[in-house]
Amino acid sequence: MNIQLSFHGAAGNVTGSCYLLQANGKNILIDCGLYQEHDLKARNWERFPLSPYKIDAVILTHAHLDHCGRLPRLVKFGFEGVIHCTSATADIARIVMMDCGRLNEEDAEFKRRRHEKEGRHGPFPEEPLYTEEEAEEVVKYFQKWNYAQPFEVGEGITAEFIEVGHILGAACVRITIEQEGEKRAILFSGDVGRWDMPILRDPKPIGYADYVVIESTYGNRDHEPTRSIPDELAEIVNHTAEAGGNLVIPSFAIERTQELLYFLALLCKDSRIPHLRIFVDSPMATQVSTVFKRHPFLFDTDTIRLAQTVRLNNVTVVRSSQESKSINHIRGSVIIIAGSGMCTGGRIKHHLCYNIGRPECTVLFVGYQANNTLGRQILDGEKQVRILGDIYDVKAKIARISGFSAHADRTELLKWLDGLDAAPRKVFVTHGEPEGSAALAELIREKRGYETEVPAYQDTVALD
Repeated sequence: MNIQLSFHGAAGNVTGSCYLLQANGKNILIDCGLYQEHDLKARNWERFPLSPYKIDAVILTHAHLDHCGRLPRLVKFGFEGVIHCTSATADIARIVMMDCGRLNEEDAEFKRRRHEKEGRHGPFPEEPLYTEEEAEEVVKYFQKWNYAQPFEVGEGITAEFIEVGHILGAACVRITIEQEGEKRAILFSGDVGRWDMPILRDPKPIGYADYVVIESTYGNRDHEPTRSIPDELAEIVNHTAEAGGNLVIPSFAIERTQELLYFLALLCKDSRIPHLRIFVDSPMATQVSTVFKRHPFLFDTDTIRLAQTVRLNNVTVVRSSQESKSINHIRGSVIIIAGSGMCTGGRIKHHLCYNIGRPECTVLFVGYQANNTLGRQILDGEKQVRILGDIYDVKAKIARISGFSAHADRTELLKWLDGLDAAPRKVFVTHGEPEGSAALAELIREKRGYETEVPAYQDTVALD
């Protein structure tokens, strides 16, 4: 059989997911994500592995920026194929890409003015990677599918999405290729979710696959038990309120913000925390929450039950930048949930400027922080950090709850692999920092006996 697989993102790092599958005369991208690690951002400006007009289709596993964030660049430079995804993924990806386009425009203008004032130029062009209008253009290429609904990608090539948790609409994708009477199935994990988490249903068994491409974000560690989240969150909220400070939570707009509100609702219902004012200061999170309301059939039963019995009356959805700035004039403790989750942009930076130097405040991380991001610097204990061009002393209490993660840990990744009907020919470990990928590959070899490989950036392998 003649099948080639190339790794053009999330190989040796976490973000920028992008794989090129070539078979039966077709060129198929699986994901087309944005690089978010500072040292790798230059790749966002580079050419694609093939001229975009030569790419026949994109299969999008889910709507996180590191999986969909370069689609506007692909369309901008000539892609005219089909982007296959689930319905919820299409809805959320539109919001995510347009928000990114808007931030790109604002960031480019901010840098242009700053560099003009300082008489210098930065490492990247003083123009947006793409605009909000260019992001909107991507929507017309979406083709929506349900889970477990096979669809044709090209002659002799079919695919289907399998529910995987992680975020609303997320899926792994199995692509089956037929050549001369033989078939091969390649399974791309996307980002694997977790079991027994609020809001979404558990990942489904994955069935058959000859080859598996698996993520390894947490390939070398296990999360704390999910059941510990309410206790940890209550302790942090109460400590911050007693100190008279604000609780600032950098949060991903998709899933994490909704999960936070879920647990805060439980704690308020049981009177385990004071009913502090909660500000959701993320326009994107507000839009995503609207999408959640359109897809209630994807929720688990516990979430449906809670939504029917509990209302959080102390939540304020912040819409304008002026409203956002006014939060810092409120006396007394408040909870501020703002994007972005890794502190790489958005309104969280302004809240950090105001709160990170105050010992009575707490900055709480509830998601993965990639290398060389502001969030990672703060979490790693840097005493001073640069935010919006200025240096700030880190005096606030820094906390972390790892049980919130939407990514499967190493034990859960093995559990997900156990959903295979039989041993695969090979497993490719990607989407992780080098030590995490290497550790997961060794664990899979040791515990399951599968042949594994950790591909490098731009590696190409022949399947069969």
